[in-house]
Amino acid sequence: MTNLFMRFPEGKPKALTLSYDDAVEQDIRLMKILDEWQIKCTFNINTGQFAKEETVYPEGQIHRKLTKDAAIRLYRNSGHEVAVHTLTHPWLERLPCGAQVREIIGDRQNIETLFGTLTRGMAYPYGTYNDNVVRILEDCGIVYARTTEYTENFDIPQDWLRLKATCHHNNPKLLELADKFVDETPQRAPWLFYLWGHSYEFEQNNNWNVIEEFAEKSGKHSDIWYATNIEIYDYVKAYENLLFATDMSMVQNPSAIEVWFVLDGTMYSVNPGETKKL
Repeated sequence: MTNLFMRFPEGKPKALTLSYDDAVEQDIRLMKILDEWQIKCTFNINTGQFAKEETVYPEGQIHRKLTKDAAIRLYRNSGHEVAVHTLTHPWLERLPCGAQVREIIGDRQNIETLFGTLTRGMAYPYGTYNDNVVRILEDCGIVYARTTEYTENFDIPQDWLRLKATCHHNNPKLLELADKFVDETPQRAPWLFYLWGHSYEFEQNNNWNVIEEFAEKSGKHSDIWYATNIEIYDYVKAYENLLFATDMSMVQNPSAIEVWFVLDGTMYSVNPGETKKL
């Protein structure tokens, strides 16, 4: 019997990624927490809804959009990913096709111009979509899109354009799931913990302690790969594109990423472009 299981970079059996929406001022505090614990996040932003420069919000307003300049200072070269959340945060499935394309492509183009990075990921506004929206995403070069649905498990996604998270940070099982993720080691398929939310919710609910406790618990572990959404997508696809001999005696890696896996209990890595005997 031949058993083959993916492993993350350096043979790690687990990966953690976060996804936070809307480009709000509270992302500044969130990023400081994540950086302290070496956790990576994907920030999904609406480039058509930046606050005007020198905006002064009324006392007590919770949802405070970043200005364009503040967003550039925060996200550019931060080590975190910036991804599409559409220009103006509409219910995409209710728009005609042309307007859907404009919302997606317009946001993507703005992000690439402002942050100097290729952008191929997205989070659905309000978490809503239909099959037509998914087809348009593919045509717009989007390779993954996060919903607001959740699994409460650590399975590797199968449908990247209808991507489900492990949970939202308000899930009452959050720390229970984090304990399991940190304390246990998968013996077969690897685990992915995918957490999502909006950073303004921590101020709204006066519970910054939730993400602080989660980060302290789950950060800086040697057996966990901390990566952005797109880094995980690219790695999984590189693994799926490995070419094996029919008798599993050789493997070829046509990708540009070093890939790790366990074959019949033995750990292997294969470099970009390499053909290796097993």
